[in-house]
Amino acid sequence: MTIKTTTHYRTCNLCEAMCGLKVEHQGTKILSIKGDENDPFSQGHICPKAVALQDLYEDPDRLKMPMERTENGWQEISWKEAFDKAAAGIAKIQKQHGKNALGVYLGNPNVHNLGGMLTIRHILTALKTRTRFSATSVDQLPHHIVAYHLFGHQLRIPVPDINRTDHMVIMGANPLASNGSIMTVANVRQKIKDIKKRGGKVVVIDPRKTETADLASEHHFIRPASDVVLLLAMVNHLFSHNLIKPSRALDLAKGYEAIGEQVKPFSLEYAEQHTGIAAKDIAKMVEEFCAADKAVLYGRMGVSVQEFGLLSQYLIMLFNLLTGSLDEEGGMMFPTPAADIVANSGPGYFNKRQSRVRGLPDFNGEFPVACLSEEILTQGEGQIKAMFTVAGNPVLSTPNGQQLDVALESLDFMVCVDYYLNETTRHANIILPPVSPIERDHYDISFHNLAVHNTAKFSQAMFKTPKNARHDWQIYLELAKRLQPKLPFMQKIMRGVTAVFGPNFLLDAMLKRGPHKNLSLKALKQQPHGVDLGPLQSGLPRVLKHKDKTIHLNQEFYFADLARLKDKFDHASTSQDANDALLIGRRHVRSNNSWMHNSQRLVKGKSRCTLLIHPDHAQQLNIVDGQSVQVTSRVGQVVIAAEVSDEIMPGVVSIPHGWGHNRKGTNQSIADANAGVSVNDLTDDHMIDGLSGNAAVNGVPVTLLPIVQKAAV
Repeated sequence: MTIKTTTHYRTCNLCEAMCGLKVEHQGTKILSIKGDENDPFSQGHICPKAVALQDLYEDPDRLKMPMERTENGWQEISWKEAFDKAAAGIAKIQKQHGKNALGVYLGNPNVHNLGGMLTIRHILTALKTRTRFSATSVDQLPHHIVAYHLFGHQLRIPVPDINRTDHMVIMGANPLASNGSIMTVANVRQKIKDIKKRGGKVVVIDPRKTETADLASEHHFIRPASDVVLLLAMVNHLFSHNLIKPSRALDLAKGYEAIGEQVKPFSLEYAEQHTGIAAKDIAKMVEEFCAADKAVLYGRMGVSVQEFGLLSQYLIMLFNLLTGSLDEEGGMMFPTPAADIVANSGPGYFNKRQSRVRGLPDFNGEFPVACLSEEILTQGEGQIKAMFTVAGNPVLSTPNGQQLDVALESLDFMVCVDYYLNETTRHANIILPPVSPIERDHYDISFHNLAVHNTAKFSQAMFKTPKNARHDWQIYLELAKRLQPKLPFMQKIMRGVTAVFGPNFLLDAMLKRGPHKNLSLKALKQQPHGVDLGPLQSGLPRVLKHKDKTIHLNQEFYFADLARLKDKFDHASTSQDANDALLIGRRHVRSNNSWMHNSQRLVKGKSRCTLLIHPDHAQQLNIVDGQSVQVTSRVGQVVIAAEVSDEIMPGVVSIPHGWGHNRKGTNQSIADANAGVSVNDLTDDHMIDGLSGNAAVNGVPVTLLPIVQKAAV
């Protein structure tokens, strides 16, 4: 019997870009994955990662049933047995050592997951631990704190109106590789070309001449982790040259005039000394920005994950505010998502509690992940004795991964919700695997909130849930039922309704309460390509969540960090020995996270896990292309092949994130065969942003030692 070919439309949820897909399949056999030309957001564009949806679904290494680690190795067990053992193990630890003896880590894929986003609270409530961590604090934490302080909510983050801007300055970001980040955008290559085509300009500031810099109008090398000095000088130039531009947003920011005095010590010449960018070029950048009709300054990962990441992101927002680019067409604007996550979540809070060992601040109930390993390894009251992780591989994705590896090995108990036996989950006692991405319904709760154009799209599960499979939200509810059997009446009702109807009824309620009329889950199901809700619109002061409907600049908090900054840079040497370098990471369009390295189509070809080094620097050390180099930091050491290229500035080296699949006890055959090394075996858990506690994984001091091959006898 011939099986009918079916066309399925959905949104790719492997990164932030929300590309629409057209999937042809016969039964459960996928025939092709292409871009959906009728998707109003992506208009047919997809990147190479889209095929990984098929690879994840078909991967023979993907776990489909619960696994228990025993003396005789990993054993498959039933779901009931797994839930019972996982809950019993957690309960035992918490009874013996207290609720906070259980640590929780949530990985990046959680925010790409409708069920996870809407139901994770059930398990967190049942666990009752206040010892929580996530990938946020090795990524975008500064964005959330700035949004919380200035606009009154951790998720009220404006994004570049890239579709209409005439002048875009990009700092520490490579959207051609990341597909945008805290800027949900599809086909960013074309967006940048369009800016130039309409007579505009794109300027990239980065220690590496990235794929985005290659396409830009102009590129400037900058010393890693010196962005804060450049930004201070840029803001100073605005005040000293009367370039402040009146705007509706500026009228809402009381006391901005005082900022001029606070930034006065940071001259263009001071910035030139510490960034490597000429003073005249900085002045030109600022003045061209101010002369443009529609301009926007955007800074991302490279700016966030350094020692002054929070102050830097604050200054970026301040620069947009002072130049009339906030909440204006072509500048930084606030999306209007159909399912408004801001209206349906708390504003957040900062520094209510401090971590036990180092006293680092929490944000919205999570401690910086840079202190996770010490919270496990340091004995005493409150020591973490067990872990519960969801969709995360912190051994490869957080600083000082080797130390965390040792810490996880020392735990008394560990439960992981994950469908891979990877570098982190290999330490678990119980692994609970959810269904793959195409087997679940999808709506981008988080990324419509960061999109450069307003749309809405619901993707139904492509295949029916297999009989012995469980969704992540079902896993959360089953564990919660065992760990917290007694509930207040309303919570009991909510948990019961969720168990019966899944997370979709919650999404439907959000859509019906949202800002766009006549939208519901039923309406979206009738529009499989999605619904176009129009370009970004000015929203101030309505979008502000502060009761007084003003922008709170919080200068006292942010500029208190200037003393630390001056002390560091005034005593910093801009010269270094040939063997010394500053380490930065890098992204590739085929490699979003460590879990994507088990797809042959995404890892095939020349190895991408290399040490990028400038030719002049390589010549000083007699390093040739392909030669093995020992790279050492305060916390670790790796050996990696050199890739000699003038795309990196002298004195800086780069290793990509997410590799290092060379630890025993994992089961990812393709990743193991393309292991690479982990850059986070070099990043330092004691290098943090002092204001936020965010990990500082850019600008890590390392030493280089070329390995000379012995001649054959």
